[in-house]
Amino acid sequence: MTSDSYHTLAGPAEAIYKEKSSKFLAYAYPVESEEEIRTLLDALRKKYYDATHHCYAWRLGPHGETFRTNDDGEPSGTAGKPILGQLLSNELVNCLIVVVRYFGGTKLGVSGLIGAYKESAAEAIRAAEIVERTVDTVVEVEFSYLAMNDVMRVVKEEQPRVLTQQFDNLCRMTLAIRQSLAGGMIGKLEKIGGVTLEVK
Repeated sequence: MTSDSYHTLAGPAEAIYKEKSSKFLAYAYPVESEEEIRTLLDALRKKYYDATHHCYAWRLGPHGETFRTNDDGEPSGTAGKPILGQLLSNELVNCLIVVVRYFGGTKLGVSGLIGAYKESAAEAIRAAEIVERTVDTVVEVEFSYLAMNDVMRVVKEEQPRVLTQQFDNLCRMTLAIRQSLAGGMIGKLEKIGGVTLEVK
């Protein structure tokens, strides 16, 4: 993994873990924003309204710069932290793991809880497909119709993702390219007459 790539989940995954008659339902999701996280948490709280706890951890950003844990009433540090620990040890970002617990009547103790939440999160990750994504630079390109052939040649050579395009007297394209390759593409585009660039 390089500085302009990261690991996340290809899609949602779930797992069930049982410990001394307590049942732990673990859900792992790829996420892009705190708003999306809130929506997923609300949906799980509604679905499992009768559960004892809804504990979770998440990391956002290519390097997991933003993160949060929540023990939801379990003893401090026994649920959210071990879930976060699994995200860290698997180097996963843009990922939310929620573990829903149904208390089975037998107390697990601090070490038992830590182990159960850690294992539940690990099971959900094992059930998921982990993928590598790149950190992209988005470039808006504005150019005259006369410059189109030169611009399209650079696009063909550098192979960015074309997010939007509009061809008229004044043409516009929005391109996304891996951060480490952006400099080369921008340099080539800047050499073409009649091209205006805006790097997002």
